[in-house]
Amino acid sequence: MFRDITTLLKDPKGLQLLVDGLAEQYAKQKIDKIVGIEARGFVIGAAVAYKLGVGFVPVRKSGKLPAQTFQQEYALEYGSDVIEIHQDAITVGERVLLLDDLIATGGTAMAAVSLINQLGGNIIGCAFVIDLPDLGGMQRLQNIGLSTFALCQFEGE
Repeated sequence: MFRDITTLLKDPKGLQLLVDGLAEQYAKQKIDKIVGIEARGFVIGAAVAYKLGVGFVPVRKSGKLPAQTFQQEYALEYGSDVIEIHQDAITVGERVLLLDDLIATGGTAMAAVSLINQLGGNIIGCAFVIDLPDLGGMQRLQNIGLSTFALCQFEGE
């Protein structure tokens, strides 16, 4: 079963509830930057960053960012992929919230965590719209000491 939020994003009230729900979860925490993972993490992350009055940093697939980057390879079910972040995107000690639409096995999120750590960012949490708990991604993040949050979960079928 493929989970997708594009129908939620096209609904004005749904989009508003989504952004407000994530922003409310972190409104009382000091955050300097939100890091959003390509591609839906850009849409959600930028909107939440705007709502919280903080900066936004994209994490993209290899070769898509214009300036100097750091890269991180990660495993896929059948192979591997690479994501990148600008080398000057986060300064040492900045408080960062990692945000994406969905967490499954956690491979992409763990790669993004590695990039944020490489830049010296202080990850205050990892937030997702959807968690697929049977695949263990949120647990992987929690196992390395990160706080996690998801607006909803879908158990395996």
